[in-house]
Amino acid sequence: MAEIPIGATGQVKLLVTSQVAIDFMGNDGARVLSTPHLVYQLEMAAYYAIKPYLDEGYDSLGTDVMIKHLAATPIGMSVTFKAEVIHVDGRRVNCRVEAFDEVEKIAEGTHERFVVNAERFAQRVREKGLKG
Repeated sequence: MAEIPIGATGQVKLLVTSQVAIDFMGNDGARVLSTPHLVYQLEMAAYYAIKPYLDEGYDSLGTDVMIKHLAATPIGMSVTFKAEVIHVDGRRVNCRVEAFDEVEKIAEGTHERFVVNAERFAQRVREKGLKG
């Protein structure tokens, strides 16, 4: 497995649209980026931080998310999601993650990813599917 350097970074940008905003408050003026979409984008930033360092046939899966959603971001505003590798222990990679809209920091926390051999992982998933 390739070495994943401490300090490696990844970034994702997103325009908040109705497709990624909450829709349950009954007031269009209160529609903001949903927490599930926020978490997904933070995971993708971490994914992109480590993907360039993985050997062919390897990928990573999210295994732990500790996020504080600090502020609401309205539809029409852009958000930048950032991840930085802060610790590597074998196949476990921990990242510091943050998100900023055009005004302020909207999220912070940590995210752990686990490096897997993609084909072996797919085989285990297929075998599990046969048992269910």
